[in-house]
Amino acid sequence: MVRSIAAIDAALDRAVSDNNVPGIVAMAADRDKVFYTRAVGTMGVDNDAPMPIDAIHRIFSMTKPIGTLAAVKLIEDGMLELDTPVSEILPDFAELLVLEGFDGDTPIMRAPASQATIRQLATHTSGLEFETWSAKIARYLEITGQPSIRTGLLESLKYPLSFDPGTSWGYGPSTDWLGRVVEKVSGKPIDVFCREFLFEPLGMNDTVFECVQRSRLVTAHSRDKTGALMALDIEPPPNPEFYGMGRALFSTAPDYMRFLQMLLGKGTLDGVRILKPETVAVVCENHMGNVEIPPMNSTDQFLSADLDFLPGIAKRWGLGFASNTEDIPGMRAAGSQSWAGILNTHMWWDPTKGVAGVIFMQNIPFLEDTAMQIYRDFERAVYASGL
Repeated sequence: MVRSIAAIDAALDRAVSDNNVPGIVAMAADRDKVFYTRAVGTMGVDNDAPMPIDAIHRIFSMTKPIGTLAAVKLIEDGMLELDTPVSEILPDFAELLVLEGFDGDTPIMRAPASQATIRQLATHTSGLEFETWSAKIARYLEITGQPSIRTGLLESLKYPLSFDPGTSWGYGPSTDWLGRVVEKVSGKPIDVFCREFLFEPLGMNDTVFECVQRSRLVTAHSRDKTGALMALDIEPPPNPEFYGMGRALFSTAPDYMRFLQMLLGKGTLDGVRILKPETVAVVCENHMGNVEIPPMNSTDQFLSADLDFLPGIAKRWGLGFASNTEDIPGMRAAGSQSWAGILNTHMWWDPTKGVAGVIFMQNIPFLEDTAMQIYRDFERAVYASGL
């Protein structure tokens, strides 16, 4: 198939020439090959070196699909079951109580109505929420001194629950707990497990828990009051007490595309099988029943805009990804899987149309209008290129 990539080039050129972002790396692939790869702009406002294709990015929450599929691999191998209570594997999880509110500055706590399962960790229906999207969790951390999950401390796992498991959807440290489950069941540190299960077989050589090639690391950015970008010091803590599978990875667009191509290939890439086809099909199923992903109000507008990722369309969660419940005209089809990272790294894979895309930026706030317009323009141009 001959594709027209001029519109894709134009979308990326426009984003940089309008000074919306310093630089972007973007890729798109179908089931047969990568058909678009391009880096535009520079490494950052403080680094005018041209952006390389293999630039290293902090992917933050794009770590979550990888951590979830590590658990899925154990399920495929018969070592773990989706409906096993988390506390049967990690007894400390049973100590987490539901935060109902506050009596002055005293948290009001109660026991959960049920114990969260592995499935509920994998679908963010466990009851756990981050302080970024829960005012009461933010207040709890402030009052009690409970460390944020961002610290990499083991103690930081002990967030209270915001709701009873299975009754709602909340974005929090569920995948961090899931990574600990993988460690316990496999008997291997999560970094070793991920390297052996995924990174080495797929040749994802630049996907790492500790970034040592700092010259290839893109500058992270925030915006000042005028909207201008400035350099920002933000990344996962080095050498933490545990690697949180909610945010721990650095990666490149080519590496992450290999991960997505494997999924488009029903678990296989370049003759290397990572998962069985039936396992990939299960990954794409709705695993949260009638619970829907709600809009979320940010408690920290510096870090993230309010979250309504794909309004009215991405309502369900499979295993590791948000799932489209409807077609988006001119873009991805119903059944597509997607997620993103806080610095506006974005990806999707579309099993129906057989296409996947990644677009990596390094700026907050997450889901800001500028970044989302760049993402939409890129995706529309990909689908218009010849599908």
